[in-house]
Amino acid sequence: MNKLLTIKDVAEYLQMSKEKVYKLAQRGKIPVSRIENQWRFRLEKVDAWLEANEMGSIAVAAQEGVALQVPIRAEPFLKWAGGKGQLLRQYEEFFPKEFNNFLEPFVGGGAVFFYLFNNGRLQGKKKIFLIDSNEELINCYSVIKEDVEKLIKILNGSKFINTEETFYKIRSEEPKDKFERAARTIYLNKTCFNGLYRVNSKGKFNVPFGGYKNPLICNSRNLIAVSSALQNVEILYGDFDRCLKLAKKEDFIYFDPPYQPLNKTSSFTSYTKKPFGEKEQVKLSKVFKELDKMGCKIMLSNSDTSFICSLYKNFRIEVVFAKRAINCKPSGRGAIKELVILNY
Repeated sequence: MNKLLTIKDVAEYLQMSKEKVYKLAQRGKIPVSRIENQWRFRLEKVDAWLEANEMGSIAVAAQEGVALQVPIRAEPFLKWAGGKGQLLRQYEEFFPKEFNNFLEPFVGGGAVFFYLFNNGRLQGKKKIFLIDSNEELINCYSVIKEDVEKLIKILNGSKFINTEETFYKIRSEEPKDKFERAARTIYLNKTCFNGLYRVNSKGKFNVPFGGYKNPLICNSRNLIAVSSALQNVEILYGDFDRCLKLAKKEDFIYFDPPYQPLNKTSSFTSYTKKPFGEKEQVKLSKVFKELDKMGCKIMLSNSDTSFICSLYKNFRIEVVFAKRAINCKPSGRGAIKELVILNY
Protein backbone atom coordinates (compact mmCIF):
# COMPACT_ATOMS: atom_id res chain seq x y z
CA MET A 1 0.00 0.00 0.00
CA ASN A 2 1.27 3.48 -0.85
CA LYS A 3 -0.38 5.51 1.90
CA LEU A 4 1.12 8.96 2.56
CA LEU A 5 0.75 10.57 5.97
CA THR A 6 1.34 14.05 7.35
CA ILE A 7 3.16 14.73 10.64
CA LYS A 8 -0.27 15.16 12.25
CA ASP A 9 -1.39 11.76 10.91
CA VAL A 10 1.73 10.05 12.24
CA ALA A 11 1.38 11.75 15.62
CA GLU A 12 -2.16 10.42 15.89
CA TYR A 13 -1.13 6.99 14.64
CA LEU A 14 1.77 6.67 17.10
CA GLN A 15 -0.06 8.54 19.87
CA MET A 16 2.73 11.03 20.48
CA SER A 17 3.02 14.78 19.99
CA LYS A 18 3.76 16.31 16.59
CA GLU A 19 6.92 17.79 18.10
CA LYS A 20 8.24 14.32 18.99
CA VAL A 21 7.45 13.01 15.51
CA TYR A 22 9.28 15.99 14.01
CA LYS A 23 12.36 15.39 16.17
CA LEU A 24 12.41 11.65 15.42
CA ALA A 25 12.09 12.30 11.69
CA GLN A 26 14.78 14.97 11.85
CA ARG A 27 17.16 12.47 13.44
CA GLY A 28 16.34 9.84 10.85
CA LYS A 29 14.57 7.59 13.35
CA ILE A 30 11.32 7.57 11.34
CA PRO A 31 11.71 7.42 7.51
CA VAL A 32 10.34 10.55 5.87
CA SER A 33 10.16 12.02 2.36
CA ARG A 34 9.86 15.61 1.21
CA ILE A 35 7.06 16.03 -1.35
CA GLU A 36 6.20 19.48 -2.66
CA ASN A 37 8.23 21.06 0.19
CA GLN A 38 6.24 19.16 2.82
CA TRP A 39 7.15 16.12 4.87
CA ARG A 40 5.24 12.97 4.03
CA PHE A 41 5.50 9.56 5.66
CA ARG A 42 4.70 6.24 4.04
CA LEU A 43 2.43 4.14 6.23
CA GLU A 44 4.23 0.87 5.50
CA LYS A 45 7.55 2.44 6.59
CA VAL A 46 6.01 3.87 9.77
CA ASP A 47 4.58 0.41 10.52
CA ALA A 48 7.98 -1.19 9.90
CA TRP A 49 9.63 1.31 12.25
CA LEU A 50 6.88 0.70 14.80
CA GLU A 51 7.34 -3.07 14.66
CA ALA A 52 11.09 -2.71 15.06
CA ASN A 53 10.77 -0.49 18.11
CA GLU A 54 7.75 -1.93 19.88
CA MET A 55 8.12 -4.17 22.94
CA GLY A 56 4.92 -3.86 24.97
CA SER A 57 5.48 -0.11 24.86
CA ILE A 58 7.77 1.71 22.46
CA ALA A 59 11.03 3.08 23.80
CA VAL A 60 12.80 5.34 21.34
CA ALA A 61 16.17 6.70 22.35
CA ALA A 62 16.13 10.47 22.04
CA GLN A 63 19.22 12.52 21.30
CA GLU A 64 19.38 13.63 24.93
CA GLY A 65 19.51 10.00 26.07
CA VAL A 66 15.99 10.11 27.53
CA ALA A 67 13.56 7.50 26.19
CA LEU A 68 10.29 8.66 24.70
CA GLN A 69 7.68 6.26 26.04
CA VAL A 70 4.72 5.66 23.76
CA PRO A 71 2.26 3.43 25.64
CA ILE A 72 -0.08 1.20 23.73
CA ARG A 73 -3.37 2.90 24.51
CA ALA A 74 -6.74 2.11 23.03
CA GLU A 75 -8.51 5.20 21.74
CA PRO A 76 -11.93 5.71 20.10
CA PHE A 77 -11.76 4.21 16.61
CA LEU A 78 -14.59 6.42 15.33
CA LYS A 79 -15.14 10.13 15.49
CA TRP A 80 -18.50 10.52 17.22
CA ALA A 81 -20.60 13.66 17.53
CA GLY A 82 -20.70 14.51 21.22
CA GLY A 83 -17.64 12.37 21.93
CA LYS A 84 -16.18 13.00 25.36
CA GLY A 85 -12.46 13.00 24.59
CA GLN A 86 -12.14 16.75 25.14
CA LEU A 87 -13.91 16.55 28.52
CA LEU A 88 -12.02 13.70 30.17
CA ARG A 89 -9.74 15.95 32.20
CA GLN A 90 -12.75 17.79 33.57
CA TYR A 91 -14.52 14.49 34.20
CA GLU A 92 -11.64 13.02 36.18
CA GLU A 93 -12.79 14.56 39.46
CA PHE A 94 -16.29 13.13 38.96
CA PHE A 95 -15.41 9.49 38.33
CA PRO A 96 -15.97 7.37 41.46
CA LYS A 97 -12.79 6.15 43.14
CA GLU A 98 -14.22 2.72 43.86
CA PHE A 99 -16.89 0.71 42.06
CA ASN A 100 -17.66 -2.86 41.02
CA ASN A 101 -18.89 -3.37 37.46
CA PHE A 102 -18.97 -0.72 34.73
CA LEU A 103 -21.86 -0.11 32.35
CA GLU A 104 -22.03 2.40 29.50
CA PRO A 105 -25.48 2.28 27.85
CA PHE A 106 -24.79 4.98 25.21
CA VAL A 107 -21.27 3.88 24.36
CA GLY A 108 -20.88 5.86 21.10
CA GLY A 109 -17.18 6.40 20.47
CA GLY A 110 -16.36 4.97 23.91
CA ALA A 111 -14.06 7.77 25.11
CA VAL A 112 -14.97 7.26 28.78
CA PHE A 113 -14.61 3.48 28.58
CA PHE A 114 -11.19 3.71 26.90
CA TYR A 115 -10.04 6.35 29.41
CA LEU A 116 -10.99 4.19 32.38
CA PHE A 117 -9.47 1.12 30.75
CA ASN A 118 -6.19 2.85 29.88
CA ASN A 119 -5.86 4.12 33.42
CA GLY A 120 -6.34 0.69 34.98
CA ARG A 121 -9.74 1.48 36.47
CA LEU A 122 -11.41 -1.53 34.83
CA GLN A 123 -8.84 -4.17 35.66
CA GLY A 124 -9.53 -7.08 37.97
CA LYS A 125 -12.75 -9.00 38.28
CA LYS A 126 -15.05 -6.21 37.15
CA LYS A 127 -17.66 -6.95 34.50
CA ILE A 128 -17.92 -4.41 31.71
CA PHE A 129 -21.03 -3.86 29.60
CA LEU A 130 -21.00 -1.58 26.56
CA ILE A 131 -24.49 -0.99 25.18
CA ASP A 132 -25.88 1.05 22.29
CA SER A 133 -29.03 1.14 20.17
CA ASN A 134 -27.01 1.85 17.02
CA GLU A 135 -26.75 -1.57 15.39
CA GLU A 136 -23.92 -0.64 13.01
CA LEU A 137 -21.86 0.78 15.84
CA ILE A 138 -22.32 -2.31 18.00
CA ASN A 139 -21.41 -4.47 15.02
CA CYS A 140 -18.11 -2.56 14.74
CA TYR A 141 -17.26 -3.19 18.39
CA SER A 142 -18.16 -6.87 18.08
CA VAL A 143 -16.12 -7.38 14.90
CA ILE A 144 -13.07 -5.62 16.32
CA LYS A 145 -13.27 -7.80 19.41
CA GLU A 146 -13.75 -11.01 17.41
CA ASP A 147 -11.20 -10.74 14.58
CA VAL A 148 -9.49 -7.37 14.18
CA GLU A 149 -6.89 -8.70 11.74
CA LYS A 150 -9.60 -9.69 9.26
CA LEU A 151 -11.18 -6.24 9.54
CA ILE A 152 -7.82 -4.51 9.00
CA LYS A 153 -7.18 -6.61 5.90
CA ILE A 154 -10.53 -5.56 4.43
CA LEU A 155 -10.00 -1.86 5.26
CA ASN A 156 -6.54 -1.90 3.69
CA GLY A 157 -7.89 -3.42 0.49
CA SER A 158 -8.21 -1.52 -2.78
CA LYS A 159 -11.95 -1.00 -2.33
CA PHE A 160 -11.81 1.68 0.36
CA ILE A 161 -10.18 4.66 -1.34
CA ASN A 162 -10.82 8.31 -0.58
CA THR A 163 -12.65 9.52 -3.68
CA GLU A 164 -16.09 11.06 -3.95
CA GLU A 165 -17.27 8.43 -6.41
CA THR A 166 -16.15 5.59 -4.14
CA PHE A 167 -17.66 7.25 -1.08
CA TYR A 168 -21.15 7.50 -2.53
CA LYS A 169 -20.93 4.00 -3.98
CA ILE A 170 -20.02 2.52 -0.60
CA ARG A 171 -22.57 4.72 1.18
CA SER A 172 -25.32 3.25 -1.03
CA GLU A 173 -24.30 -0.34 -0.30
CA GLU A 174 -25.95 -2.56 2.30
CA PRO A 175 -23.50 -5.41 2.92
CA LYS A 176 -24.75 -8.43 4.84
CA ASP A 177 -21.37 -9.72 6.01
CA LYS A 178 -20.59 -8.31 9.45
CA PHE A 179 -16.95 -7.59 8.61
CA GLU A 180 -17.86 -5.75 5.43
CA ARG A 181 -20.47 -3.78 7.40
CA ALA A 182 -17.91 -2.79 10.02
CA ALA A 183 -15.37 -1.76 7.36
CA ARG A 184 -18.05 0.30 5.61
CA THR A 185 -18.97 2.09 8.86
CA ILE A 186 -15.35 2.94 9.66
CA TYR A 187 -14.62 4.06 6.09
CA LEU A 188 -17.68 6.34 5.96
CA ASN A 189 -16.81 7.81 9.36
CA LYS A 190 -13.25 8.63 8.27
CA THR A 191 -14.17 10.10 4.88
CA CYS A 192 -17.55 11.80 5.44
CA PHE A 193 -18.04 15.45 6.33
CA ASN A 194 -16.81 16.23 9.85
CA GLY A 195 -16.77 12.56 10.84
CA LEU A 196 -20.47 12.87 11.56
CA TYR A 197 -22.73 9.87 12.05
CA ARG A 198 -26.28 10.71 11.02
CA VAL A 199 -29.12 8.66 9.59
CA ASN A 200 -32.52 9.51 8.16
CA SER A 201 -35.90 8.22 9.32
CA LYS A 202 -35.28 4.97 7.45
CA GLY A 203 -31.99 4.43 9.21
CA LYS A 204 -29.91 5.21 6.11
CA PHE A 205 -26.57 6.96 6.55
CA ASN A 206 -26.89 10.34 4.81
CA VAL A 207 -23.79 12.41 5.60
CA PRO A 208 -22.06 13.84 2.47
CA PHE A 209 -18.49 13.27 1.32
CA GLY A 210 -15.91 15.15 3.37
CA GLY A 211 -13.35 15.84 0.64
CA TYR A 212 -10.37 15.51 2.99
CA LYS A 213 -6.99 15.14 1.30
CA ASN A 214 -5.52 12.21 3.19
CA PRO A 215 -7.72 10.75 5.96
CA LEU A 216 -6.30 7.86 7.95
CA ILE A 217 -8.96 5.29 7.10
CA CYS A 218 -7.34 2.32 8.82
CA ASN A 219 -5.43 3.00 12.03
CA SER A 220 -4.37 -0.61 12.41
CA ARG A 221 -2.32 -0.01 15.54
CA ASN A 222 -5.22 1.52 17.39
CA LEU A 223 -7.69 -1.09 16.13
CA ILE A 224 -5.45 -3.81 17.55
CA ALA A 225 -5.26 -1.96 20.88
CA VAL A 226 -9.05 -1.57 20.88
CA SER A 227 -9.48 -5.28 20.21
CA SER A 228 -7.29 -6.07 23.19
CA ALA A 229 -9.27 -3.70 25.41
CA LEU A 230 -12.56 -5.34 24.40
CA GLN A 231 -11.62 -8.94 25.11
CA ASN A 232 -13.29 -9.04 28.55
CA VAL A 233 -16.17 -6.77 27.60
CA GLU A 234 -19.76 -7.77 26.93
CA ILE A 235 -21.00 -5.80 23.91
CA LEU A 236 -24.77 -5.49 23.71
CA TYR A 237 -27.21 -4.06 21.20
CA GLY A 238 -30.19 -2.47 22.91
CA ASP A 239 -31.76 0.53 24.60
CA PHE A 240 -30.42 2.24 27.71
CA ASP A 241 -33.01 0.65 30.02
CA ARG A 242 -31.32 -2.70 29.46
CA CYS A 243 -28.91 -1.76 32.22
CA LEU A 244 -31.73 -2.15 34.79
CA LYS A 245 -31.41 -5.93 34.43
CA LEU A 246 -27.60 -5.89 34.44
CA ALA A 247 -26.63 -3.39 37.11
CA LYS A 248 -26.06 -4.23 40.77
CA LYS A 249 -25.30 -2.26 43.90
CA GLU A 250 -21.99 -0.35 43.75
CA ASP A 251 -21.78 -0.62 39.96
CA PHE A 252 -20.80 2.51 38.01
CA ILE A 253 -23.09 3.52 35.14
CA TYR A 254 -22.16 6.35 32.78
CA PHE A 255 -24.93 7.77 30.58
CA ASP A 256 -24.12 9.92 27.57
CA PRO A 257 -27.44 10.22 25.73
CA PRO A 258 -28.25 12.39 22.72
CA TYR A 259 -28.38 15.84 24.30
CA GLN A 260 -31.51 17.84 24.87
CA PRO A 261 -31.42 20.59 22.16
CA LEU A 262 -30.49 24.05 23.39
CA ASN A 263 -33.07 25.48 21.01
CA LYS A 264 -35.42 24.33 18.26
CA THR A 265 -32.82 24.73 15.51
CA SER A 266 -29.95 22.92 17.22
CA SER A 267 -31.54 19.49 17.45
CA PHE A 268 -29.26 16.61 16.49
CA THR A 269 -30.45 13.28 17.81
CA SER A 270 -30.39 11.12 14.66
CA TYR A 271 -27.77 8.53 15.57
CA THR A 272 -30.44 5.90 14.91
CA LYS A 273 -33.77 5.98 13.10
CA LYS A 274 -35.52 6.27 16.47
CA PRO A 275 -35.90 9.84 17.75
CA PHE A 276 -34.59 10.84 21.18
CA GLY A 277 -36.81 13.68 22.35
CA GLU A 278 -38.29 14.86 25.62
CA LYS A 279 -40.23 11.63 26.09
CA GLU A 280 -37.00 9.64 25.95
CA GLN A 281 -35.24 12.11 28.26
CA VAL A 282 -38.01 11.63 30.83
CA LYS A 283 -37.72 7.84 30.50
CA LEU A 284 -33.97 8.10 31.00
CA SER A 285 -34.43 10.16 34.17
CA LYS A 286 -36.73 7.44 35.53
CA VAL A 287 -34.10 4.78 34.80
CA PHE A 288 -31.52 7.01 36.52
CA LYS A 289 -33.73 7.16 39.62
CA GLU A 290 -34.34 3.40 39.63
CA LEU A 291 -30.62 2.75 39.49
CA ASP A 292 -30.13 5.23 42.30
CA LYS A 293 -32.55 3.23 44.46
CA MET A 294 -30.55 0.09 43.65
CA GLY A 295 -27.41 1.67 45.13
CA CYS A 296 -25.57 2.20 41.85
CA LYS A 297 -23.16 5.07 41.22
CA ILE A 298 -24.46 7.06 38.26
CA MET A 299 -22.97 9.81 36.12
CA LEU A 300 -24.90 11.42 33.29
CA SER A 301 -23.94 14.08 30.73
CA ASN A 302 -26.42 16.40 29.06
CA SER A 303 -26.96 19.95 27.87
CA ASP A 304 -27.50 22.84 30.24
CA THR A 305 -31.24 23.42 29.87
CA SER A 306 -33.98 24.14 32.37
CA PHE A 307 -35.76 20.96 31.25
CA ILE A 308 -32.78 18.72 32.10
CA CYS A 309 -32.19 20.56 35.38
CA SER A 310 -35.81 19.98 36.36
CA LEU A 311 -35.55 16.24 35.64
CA TYR A 312 -32.56 15.86 37.96
CA LYS A 313 -33.23 18.64 40.48
CA ASN A 314 -32.79 16.27 43.43
CA PHE A 315 -29.31 15.18 42.36
CA ARG A 316 -25.88 16.75 42.29
CA ILE A 317 -25.46 18.90 39.17
CA GLU A 318 -22.02 20.10 38.04
CA VAL A 319 -21.00 22.23 35.06
CA VAL A 320 -18.21 21.58 32.54
CA PHE A 321 -17.24 23.49 29.41
CA ALA A 322 -17.14 21.82 26.00
CA LYS A 323 -16.09 23.13 22.63
CA ARG A 324 -18.93 22.96 20.16
CA ALA A 325 -17.62 21.48 16.91
CA ILE A 326 -20.70 20.67 14.82
CA ASN A 327 -22.03 23.94 13.53
CA CYS A 328 -22.21 25.19 9.96
CA LYS A 329 -21.07 28.65 11.08
CA PRO A 330 -17.63 29.12 12.69
CA SER A 331 -19.14 31.79 14.94
CA GLY A 332 -21.41 29.11 16.38
CA ARG A 333 -18.47 27.06 17.59
CA GLY A 334 -17.00 27.72 20.98
CA ALA A 335 -17.06 26.77 24.65
CA ILE A 336 -20.52 26.05 25.99
CA LYS A 337 -21.78 24.80 29.31
CA GLU A 338 -22.71 21.16 29.73
CA LEU A 339 -24.10 19.40 32.76
CA VAL A 340 -22.75 16.43 34.69
CA ILE A 341 -25.38 14.87 36.91
CA LEU A 342 -24.31 12.59 39.73
CA ASN A 343 -26.01 10.65 42.53
CA TYR A 344 -22.88 10.50 44.68
